[in-house]
Amino acid sequence: MTQADQNASKKIIELLADTNIPVLSEEGEHFTYEKRKLLNELWIVDPLDGTKEFVKRNGEFTVNIALVKENKSILGVIYSPVFKDLYFAANGIGSFKINRHDFIPILNDLHHFTLDRLILVAKKLPLKSYPAVFTLVASRSHLSSEVYAYIEEKKAQNNDVNIVNTGSSIKMCWVAEGLANEYPRFGPTMEWDTAAGQAILENAGCELIDFTTKKPMLYNRAELRNNSFIARQKS
Repeated sequence: MTQADQNASKKIIELLADTNIPVLSEEGEHFTYEKRKLLNELWIVDPLDGTKEFVKRNGEFTVNIALVKENKSILGVIYSPVFKDLYFAANGIGSFKINRHDFIPILNDLHHFTLDRLILVAKKLPLKSYPAVFTLVASRSHLSSEVYAYIEEKKAQNNDVNIVNTGSSIKMCWVAEGLANEYPRFGPTMEWDTAAGQAILENAGCELIDFTTKKPMLYNRAELRNNSFIARQKS
């Protein structure tokens, strides 16, 4: 945890207060499941996803905000403060990206923008067809032996496999964008690491599947730690 995490969390919780929907933030109050299970709606926030990348100063960290309703992520926002890329999605609307070239000119006036105006500036995901060579995106800081085994399995199934690495929830955004076919994750993550990305994936025609349940990841669970999962384009 850094001071930046805490400051960002405090500001996001303050801005979401007007919605009257409780906020579960990585750096905020982790209220008990006995209280959470009674909630129909819940904001799930990671104010700084990719702390290792933040400390390394490589820019590969994000701010993640998701709205969960009846255990499903229905709205997601992922913002890259360094690269100035904004991804956002909502059920019934779609999944979108505003790249830095289009985002920087509106940044100072953003609080005046309606959703309709943002969509006019944005491009709908996926932006392109998926790579001809099967492409996996993998964590820059959390590669495990299981991921290496999975990569070898994919190499056996495909003539060629391309591996790209980046940090934080940018990996899910790249799958939704069409830059990679899959992002497998073996090892610990938490609900705030994936909730926003799942909304962006699903509204771009992709999916995030829990390896244990073999179903889409659900949220506001008794156990906030996620099972291993895969984010991928739908077959």
